Amino acid sequence: MRFGFTAERAQTCARLFAEATCDGVYTHGVARFPRFVAMIRNGCVDVAATPETVSRFGAVERWDGRRGPGNLNALAAMERAMQLSLSHGIGCVSLANTNHWMRGGTYGWQAAEAGHIGICWTNTMPNLPPWGGVDPCIGNNPLVIAVPRAQGPVVLDMAMSQFSYGALERHRQRGEMLPVNGGFDAAGNLTRDPAAIEQSQRPLPTGYWKGSGLAILLDMMAAILSQGNATHQITADPLRETGISQVFIALDPEAFGPAAEAERIADDIVASVHGCRSSKEGARVRYPGENTLKVRAENRRLGLPVDPEVWEQILAM
Repeated sequence: MRFGFTAERAQTCARLFAEATCDGVYTHGVARFPRFVAMIRNGCVDVAATPETVSRFGAVERWDGRRGPGNLNALAAMERAMQLSLSHGIGCVSLANTNHWMRGGTYGWQAAEAGHIGICWTNTMPNLPPWGGVDPCIGNNPLVIAVPRAQGPVVLDMAMSQFSYGALERHRQRGEMLPVNGGFDAAGNLTRDPAAIEQSQRPLPTGYWKGSGLAILLDMMAAILSQGNATHQITADPLRETGISQVFIALDPEAFGPAAEAERIADDIVASVHGCRSSKEGARVRYPGENTLKVRAENRRLGLPVDPEVWEQILAM
C-alpha cells in the first residue's frame, strides 16, 4: 500500500506471493518480493495499471497488460478465460505488455480449483540457449497445464529448461548438486553443478532439442496471439524484464461430457500412475501437483519458511 496499491489489490498481490511460498515454490514466492519492489521503483511495474481489452471475437480476447503487476494481470486474464469458457466451452485471453507472473502454477491451480482445465504459458527474457547454440537467445518460457479433480488437481508447472533458474539458485544456496545434468559449464561440458550453470548461462533445454523447439514455438504463439513482444525483443536484464507476452486458455469440462465422467477418467489415470512400481524402495510414484498439496498442508501447519536475509530486506522497506 505504501507503493500506491489500493487495499484490495495490495491484499491480492501479497496473497499470491505468500501462496507460492506456502506451496513450496520458494524462489517465486516471498523471496521474489524484493525484486518485485525493485521493478516498481525503477518504473517497470506500474502499480496502478489494470489490463484493458484491445479486441474480442467470440471466445477469444486480446488484452494489453499496460505493464501492471504481473501476478494481478495474470490472475485477471485466467479469470476472464474461465468466464468465456462457460459460454463457449473454451476461453482464450492473450496478454501483451505485462510483467513477470511470478509462479506460473498459480493460474493453473486457479483454474483447476474452479473446476476448469487450464493451460497457460509466458515468454521470458532470453535466458536459454537453443539446442546447438551457446548464447542465451530463447526463453525458458514456463508452461502450465491443470486438470480439476476432487481428490486433488493435477497441475504441471514446468520451464523449458531442465531446471529453472530458481531451482538452480535453490540448489546452490543449499550447497547441493543437481540430481541429473542441468546444463553446461564454461568449457561446454554437461554438469550437475548449479553455480557453474548460472555462471555459463547455459542451462539444458528440457528434452534437449525437444524443449528448445517447444520454447521457440511457445514464444512465437504468445507473441502472435497477443501481438506483443517476442523473447528477442525483451531485455536480458532481470530487473527490467518487462513487456512480456502470455496466453491463458480455460476449458469447461462439462461442455465435453458429464462432470462425473471427467472425474472418473482423471481418477483412473491417477490410479494407474500410483500403481506403477517405484524405482525407490517404499516410495510411490506421484502425479504432477501431488507433492504441492503435501507441502501446502505442512507449511500451513508449521508456518511458511522464509530466508532470514530476504525477510530483513522486506522489513527494511
